[in-house]
Amino acid sequence: MKILKIKTNKEKQILDITGEINKLLQNQNKNEGLIYLFLLHTTCALTTADLDPGADLDYLNAFEKIAPKLKYRHPHNPAHFPDHFLSSVVGTSLILPFENKNLILGTWQRVVLVEFNGPREREIYIRII
Repeated sequence: MKILKIKTNKEKQILDITGEINKLLQNQNKNEGLIYLFLLHTTCALTTADLDPGADLDYLNAFEKIAPKLKYRHPHNPAHFPDHFLSSVVGTSLILPFENKNLILGTWQRVVLVEFNGPREREIYIRII
């Protein structure tokens, strides 16, 4: 098991972590297989995305529109609940193939961490299969 720590520096942010994942794969003894990523948090998410210039802000705007404006009952802080909701909707895990110690991704695909409640240090549990 490995833990990848990622520091975010904004309240809402999308970070490309593809390079960090490929770097980790370079240091493994397996040449091909699957990599399982699991985020140990409830106010951020993992996904793949196209990150053309400005796309990160487009994603964040779209995510904001997905979370309805309701009277939430979250006991810790009701205003904080949309962050939990979006984390659940987008998801906190990925399974991705790799070959020659590099992720197999589509032309425009990047692995991204979506921060909904930063800035924070985030931890991603990683397992090579």
